[in-house]
Amino acid sequence: MQQLIADLERSPVESVTYGEPLAKHTTWKIGGPADVFIVPNTREELAAALQALHRHGIPWTVLGRGSNTLVSDKGVRGAVIKLGAGFDEVRFDGGLVAAGASYSFIKLSVVTGKEGLTGLEFAGGIPGTVGGAVYMNAGAHGSDVSRIFKSADIVWEDGTSGTYGKEQMNFGYRHSVLHERRGIVTGASFELVPGDRKEIAAMLASYKDRRLRTQPLQMACAGSVFRNPPGDHAARLIEAAGLKGAREGGAEVSLLHANFIVNQGDATAEDVLALMRRVQRTVEDQFNIRLVPEVLLMGER
Repeated sequence: MQQLIADLERSPVESVTYGEPLAKHTTWKIGGPADVFIVPNTREELAAALQALHRHGIPWTVLGRGSNTLVSDKGVRGAVIKLGAGFDEVRFDGGLVAAGASYSFIKLSVVTGKEGLTGLEFAGGIPGTVGGAVYMNAGAHGSDVSRIFKSADIVWEDGTSGTYGKEQMNFGYRHSVLHERRGIVTGASFELVPGDRKEIAAMLASYKDRRLRTQPLQMACAGSVFRNPPGDHAARLIEAAGLKGAREGGAEVSLLHANFIVNQGDATAEDVLALMRRVQRTVEDQFNIRLVPEVLLMGER
């Protein structure tokens, strides 16, 4: 690790901290420290950081806005990379919209609507970043990233990079090529079409109102915990199993939306994991369906 530290100090990477508490960077407000916490602001910094980590055999993971992530109470060994303000930008070229990977996906749906472009309304209910949305092929309301995706800029774990089109991304349900090969999205472009600003705004307002009525957005949570099984909804199964309000320590299955687990204020990652396992066992026992987590588990177990 000392060799890595010395290497990073000689690199163009400006923001490197040690022992950073990751609870500060997740929407669940849960997570122990990262050994090394790197915040690159340019592709040059990101490539240099990945090359240094690669040279020294140090494991790494990437963290966006922490809205779909459960970080271990023990923290993360190795390095955590969080893209900085240099990747928080958006550009328009007709119907082509290019956004940096750290740009808010919800904000992108709003600004494209104001530009009179339709196609990203589904993103109005998806927390997290553009990079995370591409990684997960995020979707809602019958659409997903792959429907409007044009290309993504990716830096791979050895520091090499390139621009990749839709046919190279191997999109599937909550899946992309980045589940198969280690890399980090630095930006993406989407193909949208002209639409009526008022209609787009009304649709986004409708989605927002529905979220506020049906999701516990005022509490520390991480979005949907489990993927929807084919032909059904995880929330329906969890509620039918009588698990709304079920608790493990400070973690609770939301009374508002059964596929959300909320932090009542003192939940640990172990509390959340115990509750997730309980939900899986109960639903499987009652309905013979094994729920698959949608949240990403990060760190030492």
